[in-house]
Amino acid sequence: MKRSIFIILAFSFFALQGFAQRTSPIGKWKTIDDNTGETKSVVEIEKRDGKLFGRILELFDPPEPDPVCEECDEDDARYMKPVMGMEIIRNMQKDDDDAEWEEGDILDPENGKVYRCKLWVEEGKLKVRGYIAFLYRTQTWLPAD
Repeated sequence: MKRSIFIILAFSFFALQGFAQRTSPIGKWKTIDDNTGETKSVVEIEKRDGKLFGRILELFDPPEPDPVCEECDEDDARYMKPVMGMEIIRNMQKDDDDAEWEEGDILDPENGKVYRCKLWVEEGKLKVRGYIAFLYRTQTWLPAD
């Protein structure tokens, strides 16, 4: 009897873990292509000195083997560096209400452009918004782990 209760409790615990939603941007996220809906990469976001940084861990179906950031600005330290392992999110700071991270930037290695950035988690998914002036585009990244 005790063993049955233990098994039921253990199963319930693990089942509830599956329903738990992420609330922090820290961790691994799958980036999704806006046009095809296919997974493009896995980005790991970590916290260092109170700020968030994200680097590419894995690329899916890259246009060429071992791509480099040819389109990055020549003054950017990432110019002509491998995209794998590249830090594309930098210096994100938590805002006052602790729900969003902003004031940092994000690099699109495909076009070499750097955008102001805002991150937040909504319904277990990471919202990533890049800004140019008052224009913006928001992507939804999915948990990878």
